[in-house]
Amino acid sequence: MHEEGKTMNFDDDIKFSNELLDFIQDSPCSFHAVKNIADILTENGFGELFESEKWSLEKGGRYFIRRNLSTIIAFKIPEGELKGFQIAAAHSDSPSLKIKENAEIVIDGAYTMLNAEKYGGLLCAPWFDRPLSAAGRIVVKTENGAESRLINIDRNLLTIPSLAIHMNKTANDGYKYSVQKDMLPLLGDEAACLDDIIADEAGVNKADIIGRDLYLYCRERGYIWGAANEFMSSPRLDNLQCTYSVLSGFLEGKNENSATVYAVFDNEEIGSTTKQGAASTVLFDTLVRICESLGLSLTDYMRLLSSSFMVSADNAHAVHPAHVNIADPVNHPHMNKGIVMKFSAAPSYSTDAVSAALFRVICERANVPLQVFHNNSDNPGGRTLGNISAVNVSLNMVDIGLAQLAMHSAVETAGVHDSACLARAMQEFYSTYTEDAGGGRYNLIK
Repeated sequence: MHEEGKTMNFDDDIKFSNELLDFIQDSPCSFHAVKNIADILTENGFGELFESEKWSLEKGGRYFIRRNLSTIIAFKIPEGELKGFQIAAAHSDSPSLKIKENAEIVIDGAYTMLNAEKYGGLLCAPWFDRPLSAAGRIVVKTENGAESRLINIDRNLLTIPSLAIHMNKTANDGYKYSVQKDMLPLLGDEAACLDDIIADEAGVNKADIIGRDLYLYCRERGYIWGAANEFMSSPRLDNLQCTYSVLSGFLEGKNENSATVYAVFDNEEIGSTTKQGAASTVLFDTLVRICESLGLSLTDYMRLLSSSFMVSADNAHAVHPAHVNIADPVNHPHMNKGIVMKFSAAPSYSTDAVSAALFRVICERANVPLQVFHNNSDNPGGRTLGNISAVNVSLNMVDIGLAQLAMHSAVETAGVHDSACLARAMQEFYSTYTEDAGGGRYNLIK
């Protein structure tokens, strides 16, 4: 394992991890995660702006915008001259199953199952025989048009039953899952109706529901475990662990030179190519409008980007104890060993020599340990937020994450100490101005 920095013991690691698990429990899908973030920001003096309105920003002001109710960008304007942006991005969505239109399928005159499809690259097997429910957004007809409302059916509503070993005696020899046949959740008997349940939950007439984005979620509550209580397991650690930890650092950071920006995008798990994804213009739009509202030009905006820095925070793979051979031969991230910095020769990750060096200094100043991740060269990984968002906002950027096991499972596992490490590093990051001194020289100014 390549490890940098010093291990830091935090007295409040368990407390912080329990707060994270509470946040995850209250965030069954991207819509609820963003609502909870918006509530936290509001409690901390941030005001909501709307993209459809003219902005009037003030020095020292705190603001946030939401797009699609599933992406959120918050920012703090410095009291002095705006010299750059310190940006960190995470994502609000997790792999799941999305409920289709005309969802009810009555089977054998006795059961009602829900028609569903995969959202993102989930591991199928862990979703069986667990307590599940549905959450998301419905759109309700109003006198003047339509209105979005969030919904969470907060009870054990569904399960995906396994086929008994007696009826598939080779099940333990490997199985190829059919999402259309094997992964449909059981709702109830032949009379069960999802629309009735949704209407009752939302307090509306069923006929007034004219749109919906509903996702299955695992209702198991996250928990801390291990010989020294060093691990935690929970649904949706990817990527709400980073999302919550970065938010903590954002709220605590103080910067007199840069606008600090906290971005949480939706739809990373399906490629980010939506109006609210990292591939959209939402970050570019927000940064440009900040400049315009402060009387700066587009040229000023481009100049500011040279003295800006972005952290793309999305969880990373820990070395699996039963499959060490699958990892890179020498770069072995472990849980509870600190932040993981990701490298790739392909465009999978945005980290390069400059961004890695800058982030190393920030972690050293924060006294936070740092690890390195490379994919095994025979098994390259996919892309994440960094290089996708760089198409529209190009600046120095580093890809990081927190080490975890069982990524994209219904329940994932991570280290209790790592969340606090990231929060501490991001407080340092948001308190730093990354000045481009020209000729490949950068000053990290507090």
